[in-house]
Amino acid sequence: MKDRKINIVVCDDHRLFRKGISALLSDFDVIGEINEAGNGIELLQLLENLETKPDLVLLDINMPEMDGAETTKQLKKRYPDIRIVVLSMEDDTQMVSFLVNEGINGYLLKNADPDELEHAIKMVMKNDFYFSSSLSGAVLYSLSARNNASKVIAELEFSTRELDIINLICNELTAAEIAEELSLSARTIEGYKRKLLEKSNTKNMAGLVIFAIKNNLVNI
Repeated sequence: MKDRKINIVVCDDHRLFRKGISALLSDFDVIGEINEAGNGIELLQLLENLETKPDLVLLDINMPEMDGAETTKQLKKRYPDIRIVVLSMEDDTQMVSFLVNEGINGYLLKNADPDELEHAIKMVMKNDFYFSSSLSGAVLYSLSARNNASKVIAELEFSTRELDIINLICNELTAAEIAEELSLSARTIEGYKRKLLEKSNTKNMAGLVIFAIKNNLVNI
């Protein structure tokens, strides 16, 4: 994404927050066109009329008319290439897991620093996933702690090489960086990624990361 700006839609029912995020985004060098919507219905109507679809949607969860969960379902059905980062005040474990299963690419708390927001956007465009630094602590630990019993079963399904790649993915390395680390080609790593998604029955790298944490395949 070095040569092309990232086009974004901010979807949140609080106008002041929405305008504030849009103003903040406009200061980031990587951001191109910024559009806004007040809820899921407005977002879908906006996307129908945009000639160039956005790369990423920053999405609130609690909205009137169509909330973030239903909006995620509709976006993944109609525009599967658009990445979704949820912005929420809630660090609820079940909600994070549910939304990841629906196909979101990232989850960021609304009290995050501006630098983390910029980093999250870059990481989602680069690696297909990002989770708030707060979530990578208590919430993600909770996900793994509740699923301790599945560790042995999960490990039996993955080779040592696959487990190495999962850990490197969870540490935010790109395919090229993983390839260099393991002395393999980037194409080979992409092949491993596709196989890992199939094995874990997940939709994207965010889902794979949650799967790995749930099954204690990675240190957090």
